[in-house]
Amino acid sequence: MASKNLVPALAAICAIAALGFALGGCGKKDPPGGMQGGGTPEVGVVTLQPAPVTLSAELPGRATPYETSDVRPQVGGIIVARPFAEGANVTAGQVLYRLDPAPYRAAYDQARAQVASAQANLTTTGLKAQRYGELVKINGVAKQDYDDAEAAYKQAVAQVAQLKAAAESARINLAYATITAPISGRVGPSTVTKGALVTTGQVAAMTTIQRLDPIYVDVTESANDLLRLRRALADGQLTGGPTTVPVRLKLDDGSDYPQEGKMQFADVTVDQTTGTVTLRALFPNPAGILLPGMFVRAEVAEGVVPAGILAPQQGVSRDERGRPTALVVGPDGKAQLRDLVLGQAVGDKWLVTSGLKAGDRLIVEGLQRVKAGQAVHAAPAKLVVPQAVAE
Repeated sequence: MASKNLVPALAAICAIAALGFALGGCGKKDPPGGMQGGGTPEVGVVTLQPAPVTLSAELPGRATPYETSDVRPQVGGIIVARPFAEGANVTAGQVLYRLDPAPYRAAYDQARAQVASAQANLTTTGLKAQRYGELVKINGVAKQDYDDAEAAYKQAVAQVAQLKAAAESARINLAYATITAPISGRVGPSTVTKGALVTTGQVAAMTTIQRLDPIYVDVTESANDLLRLRRALADGQLTGGPTTVPVRLKLDDGSDYPQEGKMQFADVTVDQTTGTVTLRALFPNPAGILLPGMFVRAEVAEGVVPAGILAPQQGVSRDERGRPTALVVGPDGKAQLRDLVLGQAVGDKWLVTSGLKAGDRLIVEGLQRVKAGQAVHAAPAKLVVPQAVAE
């Protein structure tokens, strides 16, 4: 009797189990990893295309004045006036200091009087020499007397020239009593005041004028990097060069300087302590934002790679030895491993100098699911296709 009841129970259990397996089969999902078509992983690729790439370097630098002039006296004397405002802009020829002109005016007046006296004597000796010249022809005077008169006239001519030179020197000294700005620019603090005594050739400057518009920015670059750039330019790998392209600045607070500059020259001497070379750029500075000694960072365009290959950094890996590698989808639809030689980073991409070429489909998404030699299903990546742009 018990066996008869057991048969229907076992049948019910089997039916429930079969239903459970059926329901489980209906809800089954593909394993994670985006497998397509029998386990083929899906990857995102970008197709690499060559384009001009502007290479740039960010170099430290400091601003220096375009022109600098230390104002010193050409003659000595007591300062009687200082008609300029410290820190103001001055123009070339503007009066900065006035010295007591009295002794220099007196010396000039005396020199002029001496010139007048010598010119009067010149007139007398000239007329006498002329008369003796006529008389000597008829033996009216001795030849010696004529020679003496002619010599006296020539001495008078020389004396006039000498005294005129002395008078000009006195006039220059009188002019030096008024000290003017030799250049236009921003004048600094005065080291002397009204009533101070200054002397000719003194070491200490009375004040300093600096021209700040335009203004220089001196940046330093490794001598090795400069040699590498010159070699690349000579080989035709780069065009242009750091002395033919604009330069941009980033100020110490992180803001961008609004004006572009131009590289002027590279120094021919390598600093023995740092191994660097100084590059000088010229910037307009109409608002006076750049000040002498200010620290800045200059973005210097080093040249242009005519047909550069830029690879997104997501598509570049490193092997156990730290060498850069990448996976590309080959013509057979399988992943291929490439050993790369990288240049510098350009934004979020690497400049690839060897290992990739135009038309390669670089895997940038799904790399963790792919091995070299494995068949893959390639689809366009969601990344922006790399473009070679100037950074």
